[in-house]
Amino acid sequence: MRALLSGIIDHEWQPVSRWALGAWLLFYAAFLAYAFAMHGTFLFIDLANLIVHEGGHLLFGWFGPTLGIWGGTILQWLVPLLLAAYFFAQGQTAAFAFCMFFFFENWLYTATYMADARAMALPLVTTGDSEFVEHDWHTIFSSLGVLQYDATIASTVRLLGWGGMLGTVGWLAMRSPRAPNPQ
Repeated sequence: MRALLSGIIDHEWQPVSRWALGAWLLFYAAFLAYAFAMHGTFLFIDLANLIVHEGGHLLFGWFGPTLGIWGGTILQWLVPLLLAAYFFAQGQTAAFAFCMFFFFENWLYTATYMADARAMALPLVTTGDSEFVEHDWHTIFSSLGVLQYDATIASTVRLLGWGGMLGTVGWLAMRSPRAPNPQ
């Protein structure tokens, strides 16, 4: 893990101008304030997350019902993570940060869904038969025997999501162009 973090920090990154960095940091600050004010409810970006999530059920459903039910969250997390990996390889600072930020934002969306596993109060969406709508996390937690811990697991996932988003913004802020040292 230490080597991975060192690789991200020491990687050859394309510079971000002060103006661009300021604009990105302002964007992230506004989004974080918006997400915090929404207190775990549906965010506008979650419409895009929902489409990817439902596509994951269809894609991974080819590999059986277990992967089919997990597939929504797998693809929802995998898409921004794979995009981040691409931009990491290219050294594209702002694009890498954007993808990592929204990778971790997906954790908030997932945590909201997880926390609803017992109550099953959220409206559900399906790409298949509308008569067969299943709550992913109720099914997953029930099969794992941890349904009674839905809120605790969701709180942990939410905390990790916030930590990841804040860490990503902090990392981007560190990328600030530094004034050359007079020697």
